[in-house]
Order: sequence, then C-alpha cells, then structure tokens
Amino acid sequence: MCMRRSSKKVLKRIFDANRANISTWLAPHACLREKFDKSNRNVLENFLELSNFTMGGTKRKELSNDGRTDDESSKKLRPNSALPRLINGDEVPSNDDSATPDENEFRGLSDGDFSSESSVFDLESGERDKNLDGTTRGENLLEGKSEATNEGTNASTSRESHAKQKILAQERKAAKPNASNISRSKKIWERLRRKSHVPSKERKELVAELFDIITGRVKDFVFKHDSVRVIQTALKYANLEQRKMIAHELKGEYKGLAESRYAKFLIGKLLVHGDNEIRDLIVPEFYGNVRRLIKHPEASWILDDIYRGIATPLQKARILREWYGAEFSLFKSEALAASSANLSDILEKYPEKRTPIMRSLHEMINHFIQKKQTGFTLLHDAMLQYILNTKVGSEDRSDFIELLKGDEEGDLLKNLAFTRSGARVVCLSLAYGTAKDRKNILKAYKEIITTLAYDTYGHLVLLAALDVVDDTVLTAKSIFSEFIGKDDDPAKQQANILAHAADKHARIPLLYVFAGTAKWLLPQEHITFFEEIQFIRLTTSKKEPEIRRIELIKAISPPLLSTVDQTAEMLAQTLFGCQFIVEVLLGADGDRASAMGSVADLASGNPDVESHVAQSQAASRMLKTLVVGGRFDAKTGKVEPVQPPLGFAAILYIRIQSLVAQWAMGPGSFVIVAFLEAEGSEAKQDILKALKKNKEGIRQAAKSERLVKEGTKGHEEEIGRMKSKKLRKDGIEMGVGFGNMGAKILLTKLG
Repeated sequence: MCMRRSSKKVLKRIFDANRANISTWLAPHACLREKFDKSNRNVLENFLELSNFTMGGTKRKELSNDGRTDDESSKKLRPNSALPRLINGDEVPSNDDSATPDENEFRGLSDGDFSSESSVFDLESGERDKNLDGTTRGENLLEGKSEATNEGTNASTSRESHAKQKILAQERKAAKPNASNISRSKKIWERLRRKSHVPSKERKELVAELFDIITGRVKDFVFKHDSVRVIQTALKYANLEQRKMIAHELKGEYKGLAESRYAKFLIGKLLVHGDNEIRDLIVPEFYGNVRRLIKHPEASWILDDIYRGIATPLQKARILREWYGAEFSLFKSEALAASSANLSDILEKYPEKRTPIMRSLHEMINHFIQKKQTGFTLLHDAMLQYILNTKVGSEDRSDFIELLKGDEEGDLLKNLAFTRSGARVVCLSLAYGTAKDRKNILKAYKEIITTLAYDTYGHLVLLAALDVVDDTVLTAKSIFSEFIGKDDDPAKQQANILAHAADKHARIPLLYVFAGTAKWLLPQEHITFFEEIQFIRLTTSKKEPEIRRIELIKAISPPLLSTVDQTAEMLAQTLFGCQFIVEVLLGADGDRASAMGSVADLASGNPDVESHVAQSQAASRMLKTLVVGGRFDAKTGKVEPVQPPLGFAAILYIRIQSLVAQWAMGPGSFVIVAFLEAEGSEAKQDILKALKKNKEGIRQAAKSERLVKEGTKGHEEEIGRMKSKKLRKDGIEMGVGFGNMGAKILLTKLG
C-alpha cells in the first residue's frame, strides 16, 4: 500500500513537470485531448489509474456485485489483449504480465481510444521523451535517479519549448501584412482605453499618431477582432472630419462589416458619433439585401437598430418595403421608390400585387416566429402592416391570430407589447379575435401586467382588454388583481395604487374606466386609435360598452376608495394624485363618505400657511371640481354633475366656514367661486355674507400682482369667460393677467 501511494506521488510530480509534453502526446487523439484541455485533473486521474497496476505489482482484486473479481468481470470489456504501460512515455514491465486493468480503469474512455494499430501512448518518436543526457524519463525513474534532477531538467526543457513557441508565434505575426502598424496601434489603444489615466495632452498626441497609422489602411484593421477595437477607439476621440475619413474609406464594406461578429459594433460607433452625411453613406448599402441580412445572426441586430433609431422615415420605408417581395429589393423603379411603406397605399395603387405581397410578408413573419426571433422592431412593423390589410372575416386574419396564439412560451406576445407597432398588433388582435382568442392572449401577459402598465406602449394592451373583453370577471381577475394586488392584503394594495397613481403611464389603466379617452389622460394619437378599437368591437363584442364599464368600476372601486381614504394627504401633494382623487370620488361605486371626509380634512387650518392645500394649484382645482360635483364639458360650456349628487360641498364647508374670507383672498379663491356656482349649494347665502364683510380685502387681492400666476394657472375655464373683456370696476382692470382672477370673479358676484 505504501509503495502504491509513493508511486502515485512520483507520477503526480512527473505529470506536473511534463504537462506540456502530455498535451503533445495526446494531440492525435481527439477524445483524450479534449479531456486534457477541459480539465487537467481528469487527465491526471486517468493517468494515475492507468498506471496503478504497473507500479504495485498485480492489482488488488475486488469482488464485483455479482461475486466475481474485477478481473473476471472486466474480461469482456478489455479494449485490447495487451496495453502498453508507460511512465512518461516508456514502457514499464509489469510484475504480473497477466494482470489487466479492470473496467473502472477506463471510465470515460471509448473502445475506439485504444486500438492495436494506434494506442494513446504509441509515440512516433522516442526523442520527445528523452532527457538531455539521452536517457528516457522512465529509465531515470526506474533506476532511482534523483527526482529533483529530473524535475529541474524537465522544467528547463519546458521553458525552452515555451520560448521557441513564443518566437515562432511572433515570427508568424511579423510575416502578416501591416504587422508592425497593427502592433503599434494596439499599444496605443491599450494606453488610450484607460481614459482617466491618460493626460489630455498625451491623449491628443496618441490619437494623432494613431490616425497617422490607420489613414489609408482602415480596411486592413476592421475585419480582425483585436484591431477593429483600435478603429473604434480612434472614432471615439476623433473629430468629425476624421470620422468622415474613416466612413469614406469603408464605403462598400458596410454589408460585410454588419455580418462580422466584431466589426458590426464599428457601424454602431460610426452612426452614433457621426452626422447625417455618414448615416446617408451607410444605410443605402443595405438596400437590396434586407431580406438576407435580417436573417443573419450578426447583421440582423445592427440592421434592426439602424431601422429603429437611426434611419430617416424614407430610409425606414425603403427597408420595410423589401419585406413585401423580391421585386421591391431588385427593381428600383421610380414608382416603387416614391411610394411609402404603408401597404394599404401600395395595394391601392397596385391591386394586382396583393396576393404575392401578402404571401411574401406572411412567409417572412412566419420565419421569425418559428425561429423564436421575435424582438425585431422591423418584424413588428411588418406584422402591423399585415393585419391592417387583411380583410374582415378572411382566412388570412384568422390564420394571423392563430399564429400569435401558437407561440406557447408567449415570447412573441410579450415582445410585441413593448413597441409602438407591436402593441397595436396585440390591440387589434384583441379587437378582432373571439372570446377564446382574447382569453389566450391575456394569459400570456399574466406575469407581466404591472410591467405592461408602466411601459410607454404596453399599457395600451391593457386598455384594449378593458375595452373589448366581455367577461369582466376575467378582466378583473387577470388585470386588476395582478395590477393592484389581492384583496387579502389591503396595505400592499394601497402601496401599489399609490405608486401607480404617481406614474404617467401606470395611472392610465386605473383611471381609464372612469375617464375614458379624455384628452388630459391620453394623447390625441391614442384617442384616435382607441376610437377605432371601439368601432371594431361593435361587431366582435356582445356586451354593451356602458354595462362593461359599470361592471369594471364595481370591481375596482373598493380598493381605490380605501386608498383615497387612507392616503389622501400623500395623494394631494402631486398633480397626478389630485386627478386620481377627483376621478375616483366622482366615478367610483360604493360608499364614498369616508373618502370625501378624508379629503375635506386636508382643507382644515389656516389657508395662508405655505404647506396648506390652498397654496397648491392642483389641490385647489381638485377641491373646486369636487365642490361643483362634476366635470366641466368644453362642448357645452357647463359642468355636468354626477348622479347621484356627490355632496362634497356640504362636507367641505364645515371645515372652512370660519375662514371663507381668507380662502377668497388667497390662491384657493376659485374654491369659493365653486361654492357660489354649485347647484343646490346650501352654504351659498352664508358665504355671500362673509364675503361682503371682507369686500375691501377681496378688492385688494384682485389688484395684487403677486397672485397673478397662482390665481390663473389651472383655472382656464373660468378665465375663458372673461377673455376680451376690459371692464373697469372700482379702479380694477378686469382683463386677463391682472391680479387674483378668483377674487375678481367674486367681486362681480358681490355686485
């Protein structure tokens, strides 16, 4: 046993000293070579196991599971009748010629690794295993020569071998074209890339030297993985003229650069740091090759990046049109070149091309969906053109929706939701689809509802679902429950709603069921699009829109009212929060008394204090709208009260009745105006009496220039009534832009 352990130690030392030689011996044998490269430890273990039976005499025989010895059970597994046993390449006679390794000796090795014609350890020449004195390493070991001497000799031989290899590598590099220039430029790049460690003066000198090297030789640098970084660094520190020089030298090579694993980033650098001239030089080189490049593993991403963020509208149209068929790639007729990428315009002009164009577009779309490459903006734009030009009730449209549903992982639908065109594709699919189609589409978004709500385009998918899905129970469960949280955790619900209400995108799904397509909530582009969605649902949805809206309001009202009740002070600090309070109190279903009380409590106290809600324009407008009990309709010029009446005016008056005059003379003067204009206001006479007692103070507030801004912004509807009027009353200019407008209106009402 001691001898076996000692032998293993010796073999380990020999292995460490001859690691490079072992790699050379294994070179012709792919299997063992791969094992050696992957893990030297595995090779060492195999080497030691293969040598165990040579150093300790006959191997100890162990019983296998079936009761036979290892030798007996492994006879059928022997790769050869005899296996050369070596130490450092020399055969060593065994104490027992009949001894053979058991099955475990060859674990991980296939029968093909050992053959009678070519063994792993058969060497073409014994010279590689000889020491400097001519003796083999195996002989030295068996003859008992000093291990230290052998190790020193082996180390020396290894160093010499590495030195020779290094010299050969340098000679090969030196023989290549522009070797000296590339070598020097790489040294400059190594220095320049550490920006904070290079003084400005030295950097300018290095950049100048670098451009002296690369000028006229840019093409020789860009297709090598290391030297292309030199060009990227040169672009980073270059001026515009130098960048144009590089761009013009590479003219005609951009398609090849886009297909290169490393050089494609150079195109991005040129476009980011360049100007319109460089852009117009690069982008046209992709024309005619879009269908091939968009399928290329490297070029596809740089082409899509250019399409999404760099190309002009005309260039984007040229790129997208190539998806419509080979004709748009090969033939540059003036008629086709002048047309836009809007497929409906092309089909209207060339109706005979409808079938081949739609077929080509479907084939391209299907290719990327099957390949799971669904993140391209170019793909999403093509899909939008396709669905917009399928006919109502046609097989093409049904097949397209099935194509979306067929993506089992849901990656296609998820990627679509986060681009402008992709979100519209999903919205239209929800509008045109059946109830089952809508359910399957919503299922793909179950885990990312909140992410969708915060996205610039993703929230449109949620709005479309709220507009067209008839099963409001499904909508409430799949959207609201995921968006604001479960009912069993009110604290978490309130925290989520507070966060959503403060975000410009996430608040829209919360308020859409109350405000609809209001201009203050949605941009005009989205309003137009959802008017189209609502027109489509007339033929695809069975439930009346108003019934759907009421059911959704009932589902979402309880957590929203609870949030207003508990967090009114936090919400009133922001414009979005004030709008949220107004919409919830005016439109929610259920008991609103507690929530209105919490909001009215905010008005308690001295309105002249800087932190008071009366000093906030957003909060003042919120209180004014709640006092009149409805929204102002610009078309009719009147306030449309909600039904049943809100009754907020009576609740608020209790909190401010002793401070009416101060409210009238401050930034919150329009709240008092709202009390006088509200229908059925019981406090109107009491307020007029209080105002008459302080008429002089109100007159001074109306003259004050300090309150011009505070008194006008946010109250456009009242100010609109006084435009173009130049009435002088008691020396007060009644036109717009002078003094506290709310105080002026109150003076007119006092007579």
